[in-house]
Amino acid sequence: MAEEKFLGTGMKFPPQINPTTGRFTCVSGMESIKESVYLILMTQRTERFMRPEFGSNVTSYVFSQMDATLLNLMAQEIASDIMRNEPRVEDVNVAMDDRSKPGCLFVNVGYTVRGKNVRENMVFPFYLGEEPEKESEAYETMEEYSE
Repeated sequence: MAEEKFLGTGMKFPPQINPTTGRFTCVSGMESIKESVYLILMTQRTERFMRPEFGSNVTSYVFSQMDATLLNLMAQEIASDIMRNEPRVEDVNVAMDDRSKPGCLFVNVGYTVRGKNVRENMVFPFYLGEEPEKESEAYETMEEYSE
């Protein structure tokens, strides 16, 4: 019970209303951490007025020429952004896959939850040069590849 309290509870992303109670849907535990990592990657650093250090600069790479050096630099930057912004995780590993889908870079983020010794991972689709048609499409793709 104490370890679940450590993992916390928060609003689901994207925000949803529970139709039976009329309240915002909440997530807790491991799902809360996964959504937090997703928010870190989707938030441009300095975007949040009260927390300018929150987020990452991953969107600044959208129109860059992708080569091995840049992919390695991105992986290191993403890992340090997650470690800096998410205190519930440790041992963050980031791997890039730029060959699965043209115009899309899949960022595979692996991490260990502190105190639980549980290894989790998620895949973040990073579109090169263009946005996905719908925001929900990007999030569904992430869930599809994380299993």
